[in-house]
Amino acid sequence: MTELTKRDYFADFDILRDPYPYFEAIHTEDGVFHDEERDIYFVTGFDPVVQSLLDSDRLSSGIAVFGAKDIPKFGQDGADVRTELAEFRKQHPMFDLLVNYDGQEHSNVRSLLSRLFTPSRIKSNEEYMARLADEMVAEAVSEGKAEMVKGIAAPYVTLVIADLLGVPADDREKFREVIDKGPPAGNMTENDERSADATLIYLGGFFMRYITERKAQDMGDVMSELAHASFPDGTTPDILEVVKASMFLFAAGQDTSAKLVANSVRYLAENPAMQDHLRDNPSDLVPFIEEMLRLEGSTKATFRLALDDVKVGDTIIPAGKPMVITLAAANRDPAKWEQPAEFRLDRKKGNQHVSFGRGRHTCIGAALARAEVKFLLETLLRETTAIVLDETIHGDPQDRQLTYEPSYIIRGLEELHVRIEGKR
Repeated sequence: MTELTKRDYFADFDILRDPYPYFEAIHTEDGVFHDEERDIYFVTGFDPVVQSLLDSDRLSSGIAVFGAKDIPKFGQDGADVRTELAEFRKQHPMFDLLVNYDGQEHSNVRSLLSRLFTPSRIKSNEEYMARLADEMVAEAVSEGKAEMVKGIAAPYVTLVIADLLGVPADDREKFREVIDKGPPAGNMTENDERSADATLIYLGGFFMRYITERKAQDMGDVMSELAHASFPDGTTPDILEVVKASMFLFAAGQDTSAKLVANSVRYLAENPAMQDHLRDNPSDLVPFIEEMLRLEGSTKATFRLALDDVKVGDTIIPAGKPMVITLAAANRDPAKWEQPAEFRLDRKKGNQHVSFGRGRHTCIGAALARAEVKFLLETLLRETTAIVLDETIHGDPQDRQLTYEPSYIIRGLEELHVRIEGKR
């Protein structure tokens, strides 16, 4: 068997199923590991990860969507990394989204979106989130079973963000189907004919129409605000930029929120005592969700490109080298967390995890994601007396059969079947 540190993180399905032994194996004293065969730097330590996320001037997010493996070699023979990266981005306009932006470009577009995720706006959406959770859980309880990923969590988060944005009801299911059929972010499946470009182009056509309509007539929704918004300096964004921002809002957080719900339900299904505790103490759902974000957050990694020679930990990362910022490894760094692989509801400063990032690229929808997960789990626990994994599908605890989405970015199950006992 190939030594664990020599294995290919981007293609190894054993690592996909359980990435934590790999992250532990590559964790070094200074928190930086150089995969020499692929010439990629993995940042695993908590402090180096935070440092890397905060250093947005020298570490570019320009490869965040593409990953660190299937990209050109930058900075060869003294070539200017910034110029080469700009050219690379021009070649992939549909993938050039907020998550890839740096500097003023990023600040401008983020300013458009940040006003849409204010506490008051999320508060105003809570009635809809609660009502939708009630409806979906009631149906699952009546059937005595549920598939948590595509059956409940994914439709739930899709409908929540669609309602917030103002996506017409008739289009919501179409979008869900197209997103479900598309490849995952960080797709590990070789020769996969599914096209991420096709998914983005399909969504883009609809959102271009939505924004154009709202430029002509304000409809009193979030997309109307985006259609008439301006950058901080008073200039008007190009309509394509507004369309991409709207599309990014709709699509970006759905998969990660849905996977976090499923990861959480799996943990609860295998820990009935925790279910009972949270039913009796619903206020503990807040630290429960934070600990799940730390221990089984739905984003394993993000990516950066060194624009200059940068010292991270004790390692000099040369300009032009790609970096894997392993959020999941940082969240289990023993230098930061006591017994990091253990779930501890009372963990001190558990909310200091990096599952939503840090710095300029901190997840803009973090508050909404927390609210979505809280409402759905709260309702599921309130309306049930027991949630267990369906062992006819997932096997018994000694031979658990779970399939993970083939992604080196996302940590999430493709499906999770549970049996449910409702309140008598």
